[in-house]
Amino acid sequence: MERSLDTQVGQAMEAWLRWVPRWAPATHRGRVAPCRRCLGSPILSAAGIGANVPHAVQHGLSTRIKAIVDHAVAEYTARNLPMLQAELDQQAERNRARSYRPAEGLDPEFEGMPLDPDPVPGAPFLFTVAGLADESAPDLPPLPPLSEEAKAALRQEVALADEYANMIGREICGILLRHRLRVQAAISQYVEPQIEALLAELSEALDSPFDPDTP
Repeated sequence: MERSLDTQVGQAMEAWLRWVPRWAPATHRGRVAPCRRCLGSPILSAAGIGANVPHAVQHGLSTRIKAIVDHAVAEYTARNLPMLQAELDQQAERNRARSYRPAEGLDPEFEGMPLDPDPVPGAPFLFTVAGLADESAPDLPPLPPLSEEAKAALRQEVALADEYANMIGREICGILLRHRLRVQAAISQYVEPQIEALLAELSEALDSPFDPDTP
């Protein structure tokens, strides 16, 4: 029996709450480009996660919720949008032809994140994970062209899928409002103390950068 949307969001929230105590500030350089999934996300806003919360904490929840939306839209598309479903099936078949797919099977906290760190000027990579994935893709023939009528019909189905995704997203935002207190309590307990400790350490280093007694 298909789980209700309320149940799916609740399970995603429980999984995120179990993960938050294991979060620790990253030691590598941060992202240069903003994450389009998390920046200004109404999902995160409904859950009570502000823009000042570290991106990894935001991403862990937004990715879990996105999986719920994607699943709902996939079911709607399979039932109601045959042209769009055929296009998606063709693309999935082409993706399966790749022998190396490093972006698949990742934990939610890492889904959609860059496969490689940003390059350092003057220090090029010997190889990149994204480059290896591209090299593993076989030469595939182009997809057959669509007629103008088919293109128009496909655009209409894409618009219907987008409309359905927005509807599901709005419903999920309403559900997430009931979880705000738990989300904010987890951030206060596990995230904010680590950020405050980092700021205190940075403040001490800036106050006495040449103090020989500073460890």
